[in-house]
Amino acid sequence: IAAYAQHGHGEKALQLFQLMQKKGTLPNEVTFIGILSACSRAGLVDEGYHYFIAMSKDFGIAPIEDHYGCMVDLLGRAGRLEEAEELINNMPFQAGVMLWKTLLGACRLHGDVDRGKRAADHVFELDPYDDAVYIVLSNIYAEAGQWDDAANVRKAMVDMGLKKEPGRSSIEVNNKVHEFGARDKITPTNRGDIC
Repeated sequence: IAAYAQHGHGEKALQLFQLMQKKGTLPNEVTFIGILSACSRAGLVDEGYHYFIAMSKDFGIAPIEDHYGCMVDLLGRAGRLEEAEELINNMPFQAGVMLWKTLLGACRLHGDVDRGKRAADHVFELDPYDDAVYIVLSNIYAEAGQWDDAANVRKAMVDMGLKKEPGRSSIEVNNKVHEFGARDKITPTNRGDIC
């Protein structure tokens, strides 16, 4: 189920889940993470809601933060940001960083500046040193043409001593791992090792 979900085959994941049920195999918490992820990636909002409710009602499995995260992702991808925020605010426990960052990412995708600011503020309360949140919030402002707000977020990062860590990639060639970044230069001394 998780493999189908990861590779965007939501319908196949749901079919496999139904086959499990017919054969009498009971799902667990992990099964429902796979099912909800499959619904999210396939845009199956109604099905996602159905399984989210069924896990506790029909199977006695109380949703944990990962399940809520899948639902926030599902609603966020579908542009149903108000519902996603309401879901977070009405959970039976305090939302962690992951949920608010998921909502923040959806706000960037759909250009919801105000909700994105609220989501970022929640992350700042929980983890004020998460540089990625500052970058995403700054980008939300920039994409909305709110250049002063974007600059203020970047300034806040500098004031806190935060900086965006550059992304790095690695590749293994001839049993040797090579690491590089976007601005690295291939020189004659290292070209032979990689090529």
